[in-house]
Amino acid sequence: MWQRFTEMARRVIFFAQEEAAKLGENHVSTEHMLLGLIREDDTVAALMLQHMGVSLKKIREEVERRVTRGEGRSGDDMQLAPRAKRVIDLAYDEARQLNNNYIGTEHLLLGLVREQNGLAAQILTELGVDLEKTRQMAEQLQDRKVTKPQDDSLRGRDLLSIKDLSAEEIFKIFAVAAELKSEDRLVNPLLEGKTLAMIFEKQSLRTRVTFETGMTQLGGHAIYLQPADIALGTRESVPDAARNLERWVQGIMARVFAHQTVVDLAKYANIPVINGLSDAEHPCQALADFMTILEKKGDLTKVKLAYIGDGCNTCNSLMLLAAKVGATMTVGCPEGYEPDTAMVTTARRDAKETGATISVMNDPYKAVEGANVIYTDTWVSMGLEAEKEARLKVFEPYQVNQALVDAAAEDVIILHCMPAKRGEEITDEVLDGPKSAAFDEAENRLHVQKAIMALTM
Repeated sequence: MWQRFTEMARRVIFFAQEEAAKLGENHVSTEHMLLGLIREDDTVAALMLQHMGVSLKKIREEVERRVTRGEGRSGDDMQLAPRAKRVIDLAYDEARQLNNNYIGTEHLLLGLVREQNGLAAQILTELGVDLEKTRQMAEQLQDRKVTKPQDDSLRGRDLLSIKDLSAEEIFKIFAVAAELKSEDRLVNPLLEGKTLAMIFEKQSLRTRVTFETGMTQLGGHAIYLQPADIALGTRESVPDAARNLERWVQGIMARVFAHQTVVDLAKYANIPVINGLSDAEHPCQALADFMTILEKKGDLTKVKLAYIGDGCNTCNSLMLLAAKVGATMTVGCPEGYEPDTAMVTTARRDAKETGATISVMNDPYKAVEGANVIYTDTWVSMGLEAEKEARLKVFEPYQVNQALVDAAAEDVIILHCMPAKRGEEITDEVLDGPKSAAFDEAENRLHVQKAIMALTM
């Protein structure tokens, strides 16, 4: 039986055995399976629940409140109760209906919802989990469906801006990234035989390593093209470079100065173009950031993100994404360094549809009031070195230090897209402190970008 379970689904059953043992039970029932399903908050099932506005913490509280604790035994040989076995049968049926050969966490969730007599179904129903809605979401988010070549919802498309994505597509990327992250094999040959051209006008550590490593782990190959190799716009025009590359490779990632460069690459190349950074946006970074927030905080509609510092490209993408997923975001920045007005307008327009709130203010301490996420970036981006001395003086009150962190919510986490200028926009104490998730955030660049490539190429 277990051969047809994904690695993550098998882990859920193991977790369920542990949960049953903790609660003093002799058998695994539906409520233990539910606890096993939410033990890790980045599985497809957990993402589905959170996207439906269901608190994973609330689920655990409800289960623990309703069960009667007994003597129990070790979870090593814990057997499944009849209702738990019924859930697995129903999960098999859901997988068949979704044309899936393996049982994933999404199918186990559907099985729990369908097994109406179990405590898990009762709790899920009370929390607003509906079978048909869950089934529809599983169709949208399940990784083995969205990563099949015949699924063309994102296939062949460019990712130049967060504006290019719907909320459903954003969560699809998160779901695929989470499944790729959870795999125990190093190489998943989703892009076997395919090549990504990586164009760099700017230096990079994270962008280059994560895209190149990601292509290797997806069974493909990446070519690093440094400025001297192409010299876009001088040695060769952008349209000519795009028309050449489309004949040889299956995708282009470009990290450039001017956003118009990625726009022109996308216009003239009939293959997917991914914006690895431009002066207008940093969409891959923002997606990795919100994947990290989702892992740490769960329901994104309950997130209050405070961005402190320069209203730059990263800030633009974060605003656009926050608006699409229903999060609250406040930008605290010096006067004259606010984010692009058109970006703020677009974000606020989308926010009206999702219930998000996008605010811009000049007081950093007011900006972090109640925030459970604080984000900062360098004050002097590449290309602005001539302004460094003036910027350091202007931004000094906007340093993310312990005093600023203390003014936020007690459970706040700290994010930084890096590279960090320690002692400038952030202190060592904060970046290396217990509330920092910056290195988890950096890791998620790899997983998000693998998902983007798998879905578009």
